[in-house]
Amino acid sequence: MAAQTTLDDLIGIEHCKLGFYQDLQRKVEELKNSNQELEKKRQEIQALLDGITDLMVLLSEDLKIQSVNHVFKKWYPDVDPTGRFCYEFFHGRTEPCNECPVLQALDRDEITKALRIYKMGGKLRHFELIASPLKTRLTGERNVLLFKRDVTLEKEFQNQFYQAEKMATVGTLAAGVAHEINNPLTAISGFAEGLKRRLGRMREQVDEDLYDDFTEYTDTIIKECLRCRDIVQTLLTFSRPIASSLRPVDLNRCIEETLFILKHHFKEQHKISVKTDLAKELPFITGDESQLKQVIINLFTNALDATGEGGTILIKTCRDDTGGVGLIVKDSGCGIPLDLQDKLFEPFFTTKPVGKGIGIGLSTCYSIVKNHHGEISVTSHEGKGTTFTIRIPEASET
Repeated sequence: MAAQTTLDDLIGIEHCKLGFYQDLQRKVEELKNSNQELEKKRQEIQALLDGITDLMVLLSEDLKIQSVNHVFKKWYPDVDPTGRFCYEFFHGRTEPCNECPVLQALDRDEITKALRIYKMGGKLRHFELIASPLKTRLTGERNVLLFKRDVTLEKEFQNQFYQAEKMATVGTLAAGVAHEINNPLTAISGFAEGLKRRLGRMREQVDEDLYDDFTEYTDTIIKECLRCRDIVQTLLTFSRPIASSLRPVDLNRCIEETLFILKHHFKEQHKISVKTDLAKELPFITGDESQLKQVIINLFTNALDATGEGGTILIKTCRDDTGGVGLIVKDSGCGIPLDLQDKLFEPFFTTKPVGKGIGIGLSTCYSIVKNHHGEISVTSHEGKGTTFTIRIPEASET
């Protein structure tokens, strides 16, 4: 009986082992399936992350970088930012940036957005920042996910659209104003020419000093009428394309003649040093000489207005890397704030005090340079000065 019991016990044990092994095998299969599901989920999440084209950074509460995505590695190859403060890594600062969106997101416990302008690769670029606070961990530590998107191209297209809209509006206004101004100008100029002709017949009948005074007055009236005509012509550049007389132009000669015309400005501001560095054997460009002189006058007078006593203005020409011609007007003046630099070429925008400018000079320069198939750009630092750079293609051989 004892032997029978032992045999039953052994059979029971074997059954238990079989059941245990079956349960274990089932658990292994379930775990394997679970791991496959997790791997599938992981791949799906990774695909979503790889599809994000924005730079993404995970930051701790004290603004230390925890991890980054693949876009970060494209922007900053061969760099491991983990453990570094974001303001130190991105901006070389020793303390958090002013109005930091990450700190705002932590304070408000909500998603915050901001637009910033940073200099990368020698160029100013626009970035949209989105800071999203994450749920608090069990330890009480909070993290923030920061997205950084380059929106420079979008801003450029947006500015071009706004510029086109403003130019169309200004064009309609300018056409009406120009015609209204032209009528009295024509009368004033005509009567001044008539007075000048009659003065010749009165020369022997009046005192010589009086004759000289009247001659000077009539000449000044005629000269100023011609200057007003040029201003009206400037307004008309906003209203319709001007049929320019395009021909080969020597830019160096344009600059020399323009500076000769503006020499009275040097006398008024004699404490400002004006230097020229004109490249020898500069190639000709195809353009309208009068319009190019207008650009030089506008840039030079702006530099004079911005430069204080003891300052310097440099006018330089050079060969462009692409074979064209470059014109550089650099001053050591007060500079232009970063947030205003994108608005410089907008019609009627000016950084000058009321009464010192109406804001059509630089927008006119922009239009003229674009009509010459060129480019105009500006770099400026507050308190250090401003540099305008123009590039115009070389005259094509026909």
